[in-house]
Amino acid sequence: MNTQTTFGTKPASHRFSLIAHTLPRAVVGAAAALTFAAYPLTTTAAWEPTKTVEFIVPAGTGGGADQMARMIDGIVKKYGLMKQSMVVINKGGGAGAEGFLDVKDSKGDPHKIIITLSNLFTTPLATGVPFNWKDLTPVSMMALDQFVLWVNADTPYKTSKEYIEAAKAAGPGKFKMGGTGSKQEDEIITVAVEKQTGVKFTYISYKGGGEVAVQLVGKHVDSTVNNPIEAVAQWRGGKLRPLCVFDNQRMPYKTKITETMSWYDIPTCKSSGLDVEYLMLRGIFMPGGVTEDQRNFYVDMLKKVRATPEWKDFMEQGAFNQTALVGDDYKAWVAQEEKRHMQLMKEAGFLAQ
Repeated sequence: MNTQTTFGTKPASHRFSLIAHTLPRAVVGAAAALTFAAYPLTTTAAWEPTKTVEFIVPAGTGGGADQMARMIDGIVKKYGLMKQSMVVINKGGGAGAEGFLDVKDSKGDPHKIIITLSNLFTTPLATGVPFNWKDLTPVSMMALDQFVLWVNADTPYKTSKEYIEAAKAAGPGKFKMGGTGSKQEDEIITVAVEKQTGVKFTYISYKGGGEVAVQLVGKHVDSTVNNPIEAVAQWRGGKLRPLCVFDNQRMPYKTKITETMSWYDIPTCKSSGLDVEYLMLRGIFMPGGVTEDQRNFYVDMLKKVRATPEWKDFMEQGAFNQTALVGDDYKAWVAQEEKRHMQLMKEAGFLAQ
């Protein structure tokens, strides 16, 4: 799947492709979904942890990164994929800079891993914090995450077109868009929507996607662009309504989440005239300076995680794009994404001065 994001109605030469080397979903299903039965959950590693592993989340609790980290931790514990214990630690200060700098400063420490989202790129670009993904060791892309335009279920809006028309009629800044962090993925998408439609939102940032969903349920904001996993509980409970997904095709999952709708039933934003697309990395890194055997331990462990039925269910419940990369392919993908986010941040006016 070659995914592109369009800001406004610019010609093709000014479109920014956000997802490099993304595979078609059918191929991803065959390549990434190792069967549980075929992949043994116990192997002998050349190296393995000798003390507790810290699993850093550079974001707040309840958001997509936090939920995925805790899912991985739970699967590792359930199947005994690591002899030592693992503890999930949230370090979301400074748009994730707290977590990234912690791992950067732990060079050579194989007992620390970090889950990343696009703040791997956006935080250093927006803040100038002395960190770059090259300070880390890429381990595994676990998935790519979708973004959905959500409104409160009590509102009358049934389509993104209806919502955008209402926001435009209300006047500049009257409608509030809630999102995780400042100058990160959610605000990048918000700016893209503004450029595409001429609407001006008041953007309100929160610490994590879980808090964002709660604020929308409480009607403190008018809309969000939360990831599916961050709002699925509130959608299932009848509190929120999805209007469209920021991708160039519908999500493939057809199991009903509510009585009437599945993820597949959510239309693309583009089909409603909102030509904005964005997918986000959910990947694992280690500190720099670790050995190949140490990296390979986690590559192997995470392959086993992806082979479990719990992981497959988590992927469907959260409507993830199940692209998975390791090794040089993963490293090349990350390098390309850094270039794309440099252009995106420049276009949005978010680069540190």
